[in-house]
Parts: sequence; C-alpha cells; structure tokens
Amino acid sequence: MKRHRSADAQLKAFVRRIEAALRKEYGVPKVAPARTLLDALIETILSQNTTDTNSSRAFRALRRRYPRWRDVLAAPTSDLVATIRSAGLANTKAPRIQAILARLQEERGRPSLKHLAGMNQPAAMEYLLSLPGVGPKTAACTLLFGMGRDVFPVDTHIHRLCRRLGIVSNFATAEQTQDSMAALVPNGRALSLHINLIRHGRSVCKAQRPRCDGCVLAGVCDSVSVFSPAGKR
Repeated sequence: MKRHRSADAQLKAFVRRIEAALRKEYGVPKVAPARTLLDALIETILSQNTTDTNSSRAFRALRRRYPRWRDVLAAPTSDLVATIRSAGLANTKAPRIQAILARLQEERGRPSLKHLAGMNQPAAMEYLLSLPGVGPKTAACTLLFGMGRDVFPVDTHIHRLCRRLGIVSNFATAEQTQDSMAALVPNGRALSLHINLIRHGRSVCKAQRPRCDGCVLAGVCDSVSVFSPAGKR
C-alpha cells in the first residue's frame, strides 16, 4: 500500500509540474462561459471530430435559424442537418441533438439542464451520461465550460500527450485516461491544464512529427528519445 501511495503522490507531483510549465508557456486561459448549460452541451456535440472554427460556425447558424431549443426540437431533421453541416457528421449530430432535447422535454417539461445546478459533480456527470449519445468527454466538457466545475475532459490531443508523457499506459483508452486524470489534476487547475494541453498538442506535440526540440516538457517526457532527431541517431 505504501508503494502505491508513493507512486500516486509522485504522479500527482508530475502532473502539477506539467500544468505549471504549460501555464508559464501559454498563460492562464480565458474562456467565455456558455450562455446556458444546454448551450455548452450542444456546442460540445457540434465540436466532436471537427475544428473549433467549424463547430462555432455551426452553432451560430443553429441559433440564428432556431432561437429557442424547442424550435430545434420541432424542426425537420433534414433542415437541422443542413443548418449544422459545417460541423461535419451532421447526419449523426442532428438526430442526437433532437433526441437529447426530446428527452429533456419529456422529463423536465422543457429543453433545459438548469436542474443540474443543484446536483453534485458525480450526480451531474451521471445524468449527462444518461442522455442519448453523451460520453464521458462530452459530459465533462459540459460541466467544465457550462458550469465552471473543476472537471477534466480528455480529448484526442490530451490523450496523446498523456501517453507520450508517461502519465498513463500507451494502451490506455481515452476514457481510461480521463478516469486516471480525475485524481491527478491539481485542484482548481482543470480548465488551465485542459486548454493548455490542447494548445500544446496542436502547436508542438503534434500527432505527426512532434517538435520535441522546442518543447517545454522535453526534459520530463518519456517520448523525447523516440521522436527527437537526437534520439533517432
């Protein structure tokens, strides 16, 4: 048991060091909160497997065409697909959004997630995960960006970096990584670490040809010897 507690403490200290280094490199993220919790959920669904630019464009188009969520629910699915097409996978996302709205309408009498404000974090996560097509990352993003809860979502970039840094096993799934990180992220730093890891993954620790020579984490990264030119000689 002592060995396990010691390893956990070391891993927490390691993640804390990474968060501090990235915050020094990229600064403290400033994110405008979503207008409502339901807005945050729908924005997150639209952001799946596409760029921020495309998902933001789709969300703006959605709200222009349908000012109220009940209007989205009542819209022909084909029209909704056309409206959010810029987000990609519109044929999947449109019926998923309407299924969520229908569930909320049935349960709450209107499409709203306001009732989550009275729930603790585990209960709120459990409820979001019960909604059609909502997985752990989407649920966590909704709580982080919609409620300011200190919860840490794991996307593709973060999953890749956590494996390269040796925080989790190379065989860990994204969901397993999110579960592991929940106990490792310093209190109050979920938003900072989430956004800065994504920034770092997009600009430096890319999926192909990571720029190890210019990486602020190179000194503590398990993968430098694999990807850096010096390590390949």
